[in-house]
Amino acid sequence: MKKHLISAIAVAIGGALGTLLRFSVDLPLYDTYFPVNTILVNLIGSFLLGGLTAVYLLKNPPEWLKAGLGVGFCGGFTTMSALANDATALILNSDIILFITYLLISVLGGIGLAFLGYWSLLKWKAGDTQ
Repeated sequence: MKKHLISAIAVAIGGALGTLLRFSVDLPLYDTYFPVNTILVNLIGSFLLGGLTAVYLLKNPPEWLKAGLGVGFCGGFTTMSALANDATALILNSDIILFITYLLISVLGGIGLAFLGYWSLLKWKAGDTQ
């Protein structure tokens, strides 16, 4: 039970920090018609979580640290609900091309950057820079 409490506290702290960082990245870009702000935080978060996943495999950090960084920080920094809301707004404005572009960048870019983050950290930790 104590382990779960420590993990919950780590998630709360990580989530607060991730949310504050998201807010500071989001705020200057908020007025743009195309949701660059949401794309930016989700792509950065995907890369970061991919890299963290590689680190978790190479080193076995405590569960509270994995939860605090992954679920807390990355979860607070990225946002599925804003992606869904932005996509809905593009559809409601009949911007089908922007809607498709937004989803392709978000989904394929997010998966690609998660893989790149994972692969980059594995290569870096292995000392293989080629």
